[in-house]
Amino acid sequence: MQTRTGADADDTDRRRDEDVAGRGEVRPRRSVLYLPASNPRAMEKAKGLACDALVLDLEDAVAPDAKEQARAAAVAAVSSGAWRDEGRREVTVRVNAAGTPWHDDDLAAVGAAGPDAVVVPKVTGAAAVREVLAALDAAGAPASTAMWAMLETPGAVLRAEEIAAASDRLTVLVVGTNDLAKELRVDAGPRRVPLLTSLGLAVLGARAAGKVVLDGVYNDIRDAEGFDAECAQGRELGFDGKTLVHPSQIDGANTVFAPDAASLEDARAVLRAWEAGGGRGVVTHEGRMIEALHVETARRLLRTDSAIRARSSTGPVPDEPGRAGAEGSARMNP
Repeated sequence: MQTRTGADADDTDRRRDEDVAGRGEVRPRRSVLYLPASNPRAMEKAKGLACDALVLDLEDAVAPDAKEQARAAAVAAVSSGAWRDEGRREVTVRVNAAGTPWHDDDLAAVGAAGPDAVVVPKVTGAAAVREVLAALDAAGAPASTAMWAMLETPGAVLRAEEIAAASDRLTVLVVGTNDLAKELRVDAGPRRVPLLTSLGLAVLGARAAGKVVLDGVYNDIRDAEGFDAECAQGRELGFDGKTLVHPSQIDGANTVFAPDAASLEDARAVLRAWEAGGGRGVVTHEGRMIEALHVETARRLLRTDSAIRARSSTGPVPDEPGRAGAEGSARMNP
């Protein structure tokens, strides 16, 4: 077999990356920042932030007497499109939970505005998902508006797969670790040992339904080292990204939840070995057995990298394929 080196190898890898990216785009959700919709100054600053998604919050970050003002501000922000960064950033809105005085009005107003997604706290099961989606349809929400469901109770965690599979329109699970720790009556601690079972079940439920899953927030905005460690733990557990309570956490999350250079090179080498072997059966690469499952993992890594690079480029980003048509804030009390 002839081995390509230098510029030829680089060009081959570039074409391979482009081909892999075209087979199924992955939308990066490494950094998802909660933002109180009642805070005009924070809202305005958010336009220039490098987070992959914003959650304009109407729930925990907003005092009861400011709920209507926050709702109007969130609807105006969504309608303007100014916070989407030409499609490179998702703009979502977290409504108040079912059973509160604001829930129905939130769904009606936010649904009509048509954000990228409506984030719903304290989802209890599949029936709750269907009720929210029916309300969004009644409000005239576009089919492109997805639902993100927050898992914040032991019962919700145990029903994670049921919730995730309730509708194709539900695209993301978000673990609400602060509320979950309260419900479990535990102190999560620096390594979150009391929460590990719940975190694992959330990832399992999301993956069983083919959905994205986001880790909960890290409350101490002064502890960058602790935040980075928790991001690394979340990535090891299988999370796609992390919800954030402060803009200072964006760079750390973007770094940890992005493929590093060594991983990308290994992925390209796996694909080269697979292609050299004719793309069938089993091949070896640096002493490792490579099967089709390893190839798919390598391709997904390259798709993720391609999506992140597109997120950082200029020009509009296409809508996510497969779609028709938390806690915290900066700074909030999640």
